[in-house]
Amino acid sequence: MRAMGRLTVTRSVAISIMVWLLVSIQSLPDMFYIKTFGNKSGKCYDTTSKRYAEDYLNYSLGWTLTGFCIPFLITLGCYGHVIVILCRKDTTDKVLKQRCLSLLLILIVLFSVCYIPYHVLKNLNLWARVLSKQPICYEWFNGVYIAHQISRGLVCLNSALNPLVYLHVHEDIPAQIRQLLQRARHMFSRPPSTNSGNVSMIEMTNLNSRV
Repeated sequence: MRAMGRLTVTRSVAISIMVWLLVSIQSLPDMFYIKTFGNKSGKCYDTTSKRYAEDYLNYSLGWTLTGFCIPFLITLGCYGHVIVILCRKDTTDKVLKQRCLSLLLILIVLFSVCYIPYHVLKNLNLWARVLSKQPICYEWFNGVYIAHQISRGLVCLNSALNPLVYLHVHEDIPAQIRQLLQRARHMFSRPPSTNSGNVSMIEMTNLNSRV
């Protein structure tokens, strides 16, 4: 509640610009790595060619540290502090406290499941490419590559699941959705009206008279 009074529009815009600048600086070196596979059309890398795999691994480790580990620790610290304060407060409504604690725990678990495997497997996959240049091949190379592709989907899934989490926690929205489903069920299960039956009988009578 203290932060709500300090977070003005100007400060919100300044924080957003600062975050965008930091992300742009982190992503800028990625633009200078070779992405294409020779001169073949449709062949490209999501990281870089095998020639620069070792340099890209060092860049990826730095990116993981500054772009994921530090923000993740800050998030855990903030959420953990909120959880401790909620557990210590006895004046807070129990239902509201339980809902807030559930939301925080679900968000932490969801963030961990969706992002930790991606960053770990991405660097492992790059390390496997570096080892293959020596040449050293291990059986786990293919498994790491497949798992890395799955983890890329988990990152996108996080953006889709977050709104559903808030939707589930908010007590008004599920009730409104249930009401809409009940209305739709009644509309489809309603028997046909008598007027439509009379109209169809009149049409059949006219048809018989014509025949």
